[in-house]
Amino acid sequence: MIEIERKFLVKSIDYKTVASSKERIVQGFLNTDPERTVRVRIKGDSGFLTVKGKSNEAGTTRFEWEHTITVKEAEQLIILCEKGIIDKTRYLVPVGNHIFEVDEFYGDNEGLIIAEIELSAEKERFQKPDWLGEEVTGDIKYYNSQLGKNPFRKW
Repeated sequence: MIEIERKFLVKSIDYKTVASSKERIVQGFLNTDPERTVRVRIKGDSGFLTVKGKSNEAGTTRFEWEHTITVKEAEQLIILCEKGIIDKTRYLVPVGNHIFEVDEFYGDNEGLIIAEIELSAEKERFQKPDWLGEEVTGDIKYYNSQLGKNPFRKW
């Protein structure tokens, strides 16, 4: 239940040509305290309730617990969420032995594209595709929980 990931900005849309799939995601946060976030997500035909703990100093590792719920339950919980619902399309992009999750945001976060890669160890090596830009791991303003409060368009 420990998540190790790194985040990057994306500098071109070339990832779309090699994506293996894409899916629309709508999500909100019941709690955005940095010590613990509680997220409600609708992804395709499923709903999810996720609790994430505080990140380590580098921003790469934190506790994560997720439970599948119905879409109806997720819709009811999203009504209770804090201001700033996130709407995005997630592309799954295989690169080498890993899969990047590339999120293209809409609404108040339109124009922002972030790629995340989950790793099995903090120092794990991975291939960096040409479309990958600046690393933003650990920069809290790029956390989805913060994008609802302080959207990209207001930067």
